[in-house]
Amino acid sequence: MFTTENILLIGSILLFVSIVMGKTGYRFGVPVLLVFLGVGMLFGSDGLGIQFHNAHEAQSIGMIALSVILFSGGMDTKFKDIRPVLAPGLVLSTMGVLLTTVFTGIFIWWISGMSWSNIYFPLTVSLLLAATMSSTDSASVFAILRSQKINLKHNLRPLLELESGSNDPMAYMLTIVLIPIIQSAGANGWQIAGDFVIQFVVGAIAGYLLGKLAVLMLNRLNIDNQALYPILLLAFVFFTFSITGLLKGNGYLAVYIAGIMTGNHKIAHRKEINTFMDGLSWLFQIIMFLCLGLLVNPHEMLEVAAVALLIGVFMIVVGRPLSVFLCLLPFKKKINFKSQLFVSWVGLRGAVPIIFATYPVVAEVPGADMIFNIVFFITIVSLVIQGTTVSRAARLLKLSLPMPKTGNDFGVELPEEIGSDLYDIVVTDELLSRGNRLRDLNMPQGTLVIIVKRNDKYLVPNGSLKLRKDDKLLLIAEKDATQPATASD
Repeated sequence: MFTTENILLIGSILLFVSIVMGKTGYRFGVPVLLVFLGVGMLFGSDGLGIQFHNAHEAQSIGMIALSVILFSGGMDTKFKDIRPVLAPGLVLSTMGVLLTTVFTGIFIWWISGMSWSNIYFPLTVSLLLAATMSSTDSASVFAILRSQKINLKHNLRPLLELESGSNDPMAYMLTIVLIPIIQSAGANGWQIAGDFVIQFVVGAIAGYLLGKLAVLMLNRLNIDNQALYPILLLAFVFFTFSITGLLKGNGYLAVYIAGIMTGNHKIAHRKEINTFMDGLSWLFQIIMFLCLGLLVNPHEMLEVAAVALLIGVFMIVVGRPLSVFLCLLPFKKKINFKSQLFVSWVGLRGAVPIIFATYPVVAEVPGADMIFNIVFFITIVSLVIQGTTVSRAARLLKLSLPMPKTGNDFGVELPEEIGSDLYDIVVTDELLSRGNRLRDLNMPQGTLVIIVKRNDKYLVPNGSLKLRKDDKLLLIAEKDATQPATASD
């Protein structure tokens, strides 16, 4: 029975198992999101027997989760990083999605009805199936790039994050437009074009304005309890998503843009807000993948395994690369062949295609159950093949870079309004060559040592403190102060 106690018990066990197995999977290079999906399937109807078959509820959970994930991803996207790749990123997130839908949809239609195939989709349904999985999954891309600590040359990382964060609206629009066409609801070309324009324009304007409003409220409201600031921002996330939908705009685009606006302006209590949003984003990713894992019946996927594998391989090897190369053709001077090849490989599918695949199920489109199972199977194929080889592909194409150091090893941060930076250095023999006392160090003007770490002890410094090799110093410096050459850790 689904009592409150049982739900809490089962939910806590699922979360615990997911986190523990995710840590184990990470050691072997398995994407943690694939592990979360597997845990859901393990506990589902074909596993330990949890019965969850409500596609509408799964869709609602996915919408809530995606709004938080996209906003959090937007907060981590910096203007200075995406500005050089803004044009190719937007082309990939719009025309790239459309081309992937067309290429894959035609391929699905071509193999439908063949003697060995067990799918019989007309062209419109084939395009709908392709549309649901035409966008790269933001949750998967954000999680894999960040959990594997991948840094890339040629601004590829911001390009991939911009594309994955902004291409969901296009796939969503294609999905919800094709459904009434299949159901003969009287949709026409002008109506479709008008819906596209309204969705994107309203979504972009709402995201920009509400993002600015969120920044204003965070900085102007004087709340005594700083723990309430992240909750206030969360309220803005849900408000932005819902009000944009009521205005006939695209909520996914709105929350992503609002996240970018919030993340690129000074806000009060940024550290607490970032920690809260990061944790909440991971929680919703786990919940979303668990629910989708519980929703599917694995034995039904076996019935479409052969054709789904063929479609998945086509998308990975032909559909995605072809759309990427065509979209990036005008930018070939900035984005070389190897970079384009890598972008085409990081066409990860994840929770978003599965959530979009619930729309035909809820709308009772003919063949919707088969569409859902095919999309689910292809998502697993993508996460296994592409998700486990992202870092390897970057190294093979010689596009990987060492991750730059962020923050300091003392775990200390300063409020944004303080015009200073914190960084740490390790004491070396070269640094001690002029003397071993703190006053002997040749520090730049405007730089002070505020704490010294020696083994596991922390020392409050003064000028007469004798330094030892391998001591770690935490320094505060004015933003325009030059860091000493020995500041590398």
